[in-house]
Amino acid sequence: MAYSDELYQQVIIEHNKKPRNFFDMEDSTHNCHGYNPLCGDDYEIYLKIGDDGIIQAVSFNGSGCAISKASASLMTTFLIGKSVEESRTVFEQFHKMVLGEFDPDKSENVLGKLKLFKGVQNFPSRIKCASLCWHTMVGAVDKNETVSTE
Repeated sequence: MAYSDELYQQVIIEHNKKPRNFFDMEDSTHNCHGYNPLCGDDYEIYLKIGDDGIIQAVSFNGSGCAISKASASLMTTFLIGKSVEESRTVFEQFHKMVLGEFDPDKSENVLGKLKLFKGVQNFPSRIKCASLCWHTMVGAVDKNETVSTE
């Protein structure tokens, strides 16, 4: 097993067991419900965005597989302090990466530790698991009530 695969598995297990920012945010300014009807992943994403467009806090709640929960957990820690525009850039790069359309090892990127999810592209049935929370975050920013991966 490659080191990157082992690290990926360790991070997924850690964030699934002890997800960061896993709570309903009572004072959120934006929120959205995301659902994958094929596998049952079901999350609510909460954002607190300041008047300056900076994400001050992110949380999530709901249920899903280990990959979806770990992706949401890492997303919440990664986006705090980013602008709404930066969050869209991260989403675009992350989504293209898991689809296999963007290689962060060969291109300039803003993904940092999120590159751990690069291997998801090798498992097409798991792409929606890793990306549901990201689609839901964009839905929250856009003030949508619900998003679905279908």
